[in-house]
Amino acid sequence: MSGDHIYSALSEEHGGDTRWAFGTGFTDALAGVDTTLPEGVDGQDLALYCQMLGDDALVQAQRLVHWVTDAPELEEEVALANIALDLLGQARLLLARAGQADGTGRDEDAFAYRRGPAEFRNVHLAEAPRGDFARAVVTLLVLSSARLAVFARLADSRDPVLAAVAAKAVNELAYHREYAVSWALRLGDGTPYSHERMAAAVADVWPLTGELFATHPVEARMAELGVGVDPAAVREEVHAVLAQVLTTATLDAPAPFPEPAVAGRQGRHTAELAPLLDELQKVAREHPEATW
Repeated sequence: MSGDHIYSALSEEHGGDTRWAFGTGFTDALAGVDTTLPEGVDGQDLALYCQMLGDDALVQAQRLVHWVTDAPELEEEVALANIALDLLGQARLLLARAGQADGTGRDEDAFAYRRGPAEFRNVHLAEAPRGDFARAVVTLLVLSSARLAVFARLADSRDPVLAAVAAKAVNELAYHREYAVSWALRLGDGTPYSHERMAAAVADVWPLTGELFATHPVEARMAELGVGVDPAAVREEVHAVLAQVLTTATLDAPAPFPEPAVAGRQGRHTAELAPLLDELQKVAREHPEATW
């Protein structure tokens, strides 16, 4: 890698492979990027918005790690691990931006390892129980579809950091969705048993989807300023994508998304998040001054 400049280093080290986690190798996650706040943007709002996007990625990545050594095939373990690394790379940059924007100077490690559950701002679906492989497929399908729709718009953000992260992330998220679609079709239109398991997974996941399109006041303000994206704006687009995939997989056409309600964005989480964070933060808590 020729340096720690984010724009050149995002894919250079790995020959432009858009599926590689782009957080790898940086001494300073935001080195070389113009971190000046856009005119009229409140730093605290921008920081909280970056936490929302970063926490979704960080928590989902930790949940996906549970499939390493436990996926149906070795190839799927590698694929899911690489998806988790992609999300971890996105989380690193977003959380670093949060610490810069709010003026505290906290790095991504401080956000990842030194916050309790009530300080996290991820949606409930990211922390939901792992379930079986069918549920993992449906969860990834829903989350990647929604995140891709948001990040495609976020690439035009007035904030240079968000725009840079989104421009790279859309390629990764497109692969994440492609991977989930391939398995949804394979299982949904497979054997009667795999079809049954996929139908059950959709039923389990669907009640958690409404929150993905609930607008937090900070998201509304960021969208109005041309910095962020109102998740409600992508609701119909995402539903159309999921409907096409699920019906092609011979599953029932999905019902409308449940009524949106903000929960995780306000720090209200399920009982699943605390043990997930215990796993994530264990080493950092036991060795708070360690470096490697």
